Amino acid sequence: MNRIFLVAVLSIFCFNLTNAQKKIWDETDAEKEKRLEWWTEARFGMFIHWGLYSQAARHEWVQKKERIPNEEYQKYFDLFNPDLYDPTEWAKKAKAAGMKYAVITTKHHEGFTLFDSKYTDFKITNSPYGKDAIQEWVDAFRAEGLKVGFYYSLLDWHHPDYTIDRNHPMSVETQKEYDKLNKGKDMDVYRQYLKDQVTEILTNYGKIDLLWLDYSFPDPFGKSGEDWDSEGLLKLVRKLQPEIIINDRAGIKDYAGGWDYTTPEQFKVKKWLEYEGKRVPWETCQTFSGSWGYYRDEHTWKNKRQLLTLLIESVSKGGNVLLNVGPTGRGTFDYRVDNALEGMGEWMKYNDRSIYGATQAPDDIKAPDNSILTYNPKTNRLYIHLLDYPIKYLLLEGMKDKIKYAQFLHDASELEISEPYSHWMHKQTFGENDINLILPVNKPNVEIPVIEVILK
Repeated sequence: MNRIFLVAVLSIFCFNLTNAQKKIWDETDAEKEKRLEWWTEARFGMFIHWGLYSQAARHEWVQKKERIPNEEYQKYFDLFNPDLYDPTEWAKKAKAAGMKYAVITTKHHEGFTLFDSKYTDFKITNSPYGKDAIQEWVDAFRAEGLKVGFYYSLLDWHHPDYTIDRNHPMSVETQKEYDKLNKGKDMDVYRQYLKDQVTEILTNYGKIDLLWLDYSFPDPFGKSGEDWDSEGLLKLVRKLQPEIIINDRAGIKDYAGGWDYTTPEQFKVKKWLEYEGKRVPWETCQTFSGSWGYYRDEHTWKNKRQLLTLLIESVSKGGNVLLNVGPTGRGTFDYRVDNALEGMGEWMKYNDRSIYGATQAPDDIKAPDNSILTYNPKTNRLYIHLLDYPIKYLLLEGMKDKIKYAQFLHDASELEISEPYSHWMHKQTFGENDINLILPVNKPNVEIPVIEVILK
């Protein structure tokens, strides 16, 4: 009996010890909330996917999709010379669009680095361009007051010791074929390469606000957090940049401190995202069209209304939006990107109070028909985004004793508050705490009008 008891105690001890070790660092919920405060307030950022694939101009995964060997892909490296690259212009466009931060690809899956790394020859300073594009970019975006973040691909189709997997351009079908192709490759060498390059980007450019690691795919012939040594990598990151914010794609979501926010890609979420039953910070990354890298012939571009609705709806569920730009091989933004950014910036200029610092509205406030609510808990102001402009009266259920004042946000023009209206011939029944806002019949010249409600 005593022996069984001892074994049980030892088992529990070992289990707890194992769980205690699944930790990157110690941080309270309040400390994390404070560290993420600027990001939660910002709500809107720019993603930038730029690399050699911009010259192929047919998707950032062109090397994989067309199974292009490195020897053939080399032509893009030999020709890469973005002579019109002006990161100051990029930064000004991001700021004018209402974005508060930006994340750029320091290295994508192709393995080419936009920074001057001492651990590879496959870098921008060895291309015809000859300069460190990341240094120029960081300087320009910081000068405009924007927070800066780095995307870094855990995958690398160019490194000789990176083992071929299902996402590699040279992928195969069976384990036997993979074993043959990967003979002589050493992932230990590649894991050290990862850490060396991440150390470079987190020490050579001052304070970095965000790190976007991409990505683990732990299915057959894939790679998991163990393949990257994500535990060791994340401990290194936290040591180098203690205030940095990190996404959740390194494959160690069960580690405390192994991630800060989750990243739904290319879809709208139904509600505020949760992990283990608890609401978590989240950010949806989205493209203007169907590609992250520059794609000359791709034409499924979202219009201004779709983009604004995406932003508003994400904030209404407690999330951020990271909206992607794929610059051309010469370093400019596609005209369709410029048009989209200008359209969003026009709306944000007058309505950004409904986005910055805003979040999901209190559960006891019901959104009127065809509208989306956001709420700023610091100012106690509610924002009603009118997706479908109503005819004169906007019914607010249960809000009679909650409203101090109401106005259009774009011009601060007062909106009259009245009892619910019901025509004498078609009497309707309303709740005793329902009220109406009386709106002008003609819709304001705003893509999506916003009503700012100052609550009691």
